[in-house]
Amino acid sequence: QVQLVESGGGLVQAGGSLRLSCAASGSTFSIYAIGWFRQAPGKEREFVAAISRSGGSTYYVDSVKGRFTMSRDNAKNTVYLQMNSLKPEDTAVYYCAANAPVFGLDSLAKKYDYWGQGTQVTVSS
Repeated sequence: QVQLVESGGGLVQAGGSLRLSCAASGSTFSIYAIGWFRQAPGKEREFVAAISRSGGSTYYVDSVKGRFTMSRDNAKNTVYLQMNSLKPEDTAVYYCAANAPVFGLDSLAKKYDYWGQGTQVTVSS
């Protein structure tokens, strides 16, 4: 098992930046691919980005491409989501999640086995 804790959320003006962190403990971190998801009030949880075990591959939803960058530091058991050019529609609770995919990266929430508690990101216009 792996435990995940997100941090770095907050309130920012449109056009600003935030960096979210997802710290892992309890298991060998490098065996897991990590995904970021978000959920806005009244909406379903949405895939944002994912990164492979080594960090060599990433996958983003179209709405964040060119603005968000996901990275990981396996020595620190931490994954990051750098969010630039934030928009009010990026407002949501952001969750990181872990799985051990057989192949590729997953964008479906049901494919992920472990979840953090979430961190709120609010972008004001």
